[in-house]
Amino acid sequence: MDKQPDGRAPAADPRRWQALALLGVAFFMVILDATIVLTAVPSMQDDLGLTVAGVQWVLTAYALTFAGLMLFFGRMADLLGRRRVFMAGLLLFVASSLACGFAWSAAALVAARAVQGVAAAIMAPTALSIVASSFPDDAERNKALGIWGGLGGFGATAGLLLGGVLTSLLGWEWIFFINVPVGLAVLALCPILLGRGEAASGERRFDVAGAATITAAPLLIAFAVIRAPEVGWGGATVLGSFAAAAALLVLFVVVESRSAAPLVPLRIFRNRALVGGNLLMLAVGLAVDGMLFPLTLYAQQVLGYSAMEFGLMSAVMTVMSVVGAFAGQAFVTRLGVRPIAIGGTLLIVAGSLLLVPVAVDGSFLGDMFWGLLVFGPGMGACFVTAQISALTGVSEEESGLAAGLVDTVFNIGSAIGIAIVTSVAVAVSRTAISETGAPASVATFNDGLRAAFGVAAAFGAIGLLAALFVLERRTPSTADAPKTTTPATPG
Repeated sequence: MDKQPDGRAPAADPRRWQALALLGVAFFMVILDATIVLTAVPSMQDDLGLTVAGVQWVLTAYALTFAGLMLFFGRMADLLGRRRVFMAGLLLFVASSLACGFAWSAAALVAARAVQGVAAAIMAPTALSIVASSFPDDAERNKALGIWGGLGGFGATAGLLLGGVLTSLLGWEWIFFINVPVGLAVLALCPILLGRGEAASGERRFDVAGAATITAAPLLIAFAVIRAPEVGWGGATVLGSFAAAAALLVLFVVVESRSAAPLVPLRIFRNRALVGGNLLMLAVGLAVDGMLFPLTLYAQQVLGYSAMEFGLMSAVMTVMSVVGAFAGQAFVTRLGVRPIAIGGTLLIVAGSLLLVPVAVDGSFLGDMFWGLLVFGPGMGACFVTAQISALTGVSEEESGLAAGLVDTVFNIGSAIGIAIVTSVAVAVSRTAISETGAPASVATFNDGLRAAFGVAAAFGAIGLLAALFVLERRTPSTADAPKTTTPATPG
């Protein structure tokens, strides 16, 4: 860490905890909006005449732009100044949320959701990079990332509860309208609590070719995995999208290796902690949504619980994810990232396996409770451990890039996880129907969901392998934290 002229380490911004709270509210909104729509789908269908395909695009329009653009905007924040980029994204998020709530047709809602995903892609990596660079002290930084990880786990599951409540009491429009007053309040406080987040010094050259290839590749990957359950993994659209994404990634490596001012300096991938953290985060994304999606279907379509009832039931996992995140950050400082990641992934595997035996005539306590109780802390611990590792040893000037990378990996993992478990569930259900000769039933549907939970456990095992063989055991030291040249200045 660079020192002040008198030889002392730079003083931390006295408003850093207030800034964390402010940014955490914005991050919570972004994560919440990825899942809050699930419980409002039936009401949207009734009001807007959405088809099944239309419903899927309400969900995935947000995911596509969110996953595909985070790396791009994370780097833009490094170049142009984080606070100004974050505030621009927040303003766009408020405007697009209004547009979602006032949508007069299915097409208008899908378009507004796509813009909302763009805004989220600006906000999420920029906010995380501000947090990472605001805490030069190692122990404080890990604590801050523990809080951040807790918010991520809480937001990912709280959307199920909040969406059910708002839809039942006020109407589906309010799952979007609620963002407006909260967003405007955060926007008003940004100049007070956030430092300027100065833009990169020197000549600001932007790698256009690198930006185009690395933005298009994740978009194509996300599009392919979202389309796969509809047309099959061997469909021309899916295979073509994967092939195009692979070609773009190869072109990206070539462009970056020759660029004088690369968007993503390839040397950052020599950072083992960064690579290990991103692999763990990929597994977390695969497992979390790979488990939540079939769980939602099981609770509502097999057991017949309402959206609000299911949201209340999921609270056990929400609470335990926060517990896991706080415990994870505390023990990472003492024991290092590898032991915590191993423990967290084992809990994810165990929680998913506890859901495999779910029965058609089951119950919340008998079939869901224990799996959620175990899965929750594993999710929280892995989420924060992956973030700490992925931001370890990254310079302050590149923290936006690193934050964009880890957020992109998580969202790509989420999209892939949902697509794979959906394909497996459909395949198993069809096999059961063909073997018995009986028509489709709740029982055959449940067979597919049980298989999906098994796949989620396999995703957790991928994270376990990353923890065992890629992550470093040592505790991240202060020397590894993002370097800051001066404390954040008031804006």
